[in-house]
Amino acid sequence: MTIAVTTPTGNVGSRLVPLLVQAGERPRVLARDAAKLSDAVRAAADVVEVDQGDADAVVAATEGVDALYWVDPPTEDDDPAAGYARMGAVAARAVRENGIPRVVFQSSSGADARSGFGEIDGLGRTEELLDETGASVTHLRCGYFFSNLLMDVDGLRSGIITTTMPTDLALPWVAPGDIAAVAAARLLSTAWTGRHTQGVYGPADLSFGDVARIVGRVLGREIRAEQVSDEQTAEQLRSFGMTEKQIDGIIGMSRGFRNPDYRPEDARDLRSTTPTTLAAWAQEHLAGVMADG
Repeated sequence: MTIAVTTPTGNVGSRLVPLLVQAGERPRVLARDAAKLSDAVRAAADVVEVDQGDADAVVAATEGVDALYWVDPPTEDDDPAAGYARMGAVAARAVRENGIPRVVFQSSSGADARSGFGEIDGLGRTEELLDETGASVTHLRCGYFFSNLLMDVDGLRSGIITTTMPTDLALPWVAPGDIAAVAAARLLSTAWTGRHTQGVYGPADLSFGDVARIVGRVLGREIRAEQVSDEQTAEQLRSFGMTEKQIDGIIGMSRGFRNPDYRPEDARDLRSTTPTTLAAWAQEHLAGVMADG
C-alpha cells in the first residue's frame, strides 16, 4: 500500500507519519520544505518536496498512490476560505487524474454547515470537491485543537485566556495526536468505501471556562477565561497587518459556533470520542513551555 501524507511537519502530520511507519508502511510524504523533516522520517519515508498549491506538481507527486491524507494548508490569499477551496481543487484534480481510490481529509467541525463559518467554509467546499471525484472519501470533522493554546502562551502567563466565544459555550476540543490515530486507522483500513464523515472530538466538550480551570490546575496557577468582542479581536488582527477578509475569516469561525441554531452533523459517540484529556495534553506539551518562560 502506498499512502501519501500532506503537511507531514504539522500538528497532525508529524504524529501520523510515525504511526504509519510503525504499522509497517513506508509513507510518501509531500513536504513544502523537506529540510524540516527529521532524519528518522527521511530514512523511513519517501520524501517529495512539493508546494501543495502547484497542481501539476501534486498530481505528479501522488501518482500510484493507494490512499491520500489531505490537509488544506493555510494560504496567503486575501480570502482564506477561497484559499482553502483552491487547495481543495488541487487535491480533487490529483485524486481524479491519478485514480486515487481512498482519501482521508482533515476537515473541521462547522464544515458541514457549508457557509457562515468563516475560513472553515473553504474546508466545506473542499469536502464537496473531493466528493465529486468519485473516490471513497472520509472527512474528519475535527474539534478545536488543544495545541491552539500554544499560540497564546503570553496570555496564559498573565493568567488570562481570551476568546470571542461565550466562556460557558461547550465545544469539542481534541489532541492532534488523537486525530493522527484516527487518520492512521482510516488510511490503513481497506474495509470501507463510499463517502463518510467522522467527528474527532476528544473525550468531552469543553467551554473556555472549563479549559482555563483545567489548564490552571495543571500549571498550578490561577487562569481565567475572558470573552472579548469581535471588534476588539479585529483591531488586534489589523495591527498584525491582516486584510479585512482575512480578519473576517478568523472571526467568522467564532460567529458560526456561536449560532444557537447550529447542530453538528456528526454526533458524539464511540466513533467520534477520542481518549486524550486536556489535562494530560497540557502536562505533556504546555507545562514545560510555561516553565521555560
